[in-house]
Amino acid sequence: MPPPAVVTVGLTKHFGALHAVERIDIELPTGVVSGFVGPNGAGKTTTIQMLLGLLRPTAGSARVLGQAIATPDAYLPRVGALIEAPTFYPTLSGARNLEVLARLGRIDRGRVARTLELVGLTERAHSQVRTYSLGMKQRLGVAAALLPDPELVILDEPTNGLDPAGTREMRTLLRELVDGGMTVFVSSHVLSEIETICDHLVLIDHGQILFQGSMAALLDAQHAELLATPEHARDAGPLAELCASAGKQARVDGELVHVVAGEDWAAELNRRAMAAGITLRGLQAKRASLEEAFFAITDRER
Repeated sequence: MPPPAVVTVGLTKHFGALHAVERIDIELPTGVVSGFVGPNGAGKTTTIQMLLGLLRPTAGSARVLGQAIATPDAYLPRVGALIEAPTFYPTLSGARNLEVLARLGRIDRGRVARTLELVGLTERAHSQVRTYSLGMKQRLGVAAALLPDPELVILDEPTNGLDPAGTREMRTLLRELVDGGMTVFVSSHVLSEIETICDHLVLIDHGQILFQGSMAALLDAQHAELLATPEHARDAGPLAELCASAGKQARVDGELVHVVAGEDWAAELNRRAMAAGITLRGLQAKRASLEEAFFAITDRER
């Protein structure tokens, strides 16, 4: 296994009495899309700023691409980042803005056209940035992060301002980056978006890590449900009682019966319903969403 892309040990940041980040231990695997999830004010941006050398930790340590964050010059040339809203020269074109960044970073200017193509801005490459929509500026920010052809890309709310089509394109882009050998660390408070694009997850709230691991492990740990719909609404109550007699929690919601059970019990439920003279016209498994898992964990912690 390759070494982790990012490791933190007891990483802490206090702003006076405000404990923005409190002794967090993170280990991000290499070669995946890792999601950094939490509500606004949870400590996501503060953590990212410490990883990029923009803030000095109050306590703890971290390593990015094997290098200590105390020496950011040792790893930042191999890292691309978009933190909060990107800022550009409004009267320069998108291409010209990236050329300025390439010159400052001593990056091959031939990368400009390639990165603009990656984020879908080729047709507007020579338009002034002040004419760009919010979504286009966000995509230009991602292009700037990709300019050095980095090993690790850190994106803070990359889908902010994107319409549904742009959001889908961003998902595709992030997957292509990982397939090409990059590691992507993406922060967001939009849980449905993170659930769609991420393999690995770090969940933070009030400056503390509540979960980290694979997305599948988190969702599988939540209560799965079977949704059963009897042919006749009058059978919903008896069906719930049948499930309870088999040791399964069940509740009736109109004509729908929610059964706390995994997909492997679906066939048994169908057999028991038939034996009781109840015909099912619908039976499906429902796994918890990331939003449901998030609230289950945060409610438990509180």
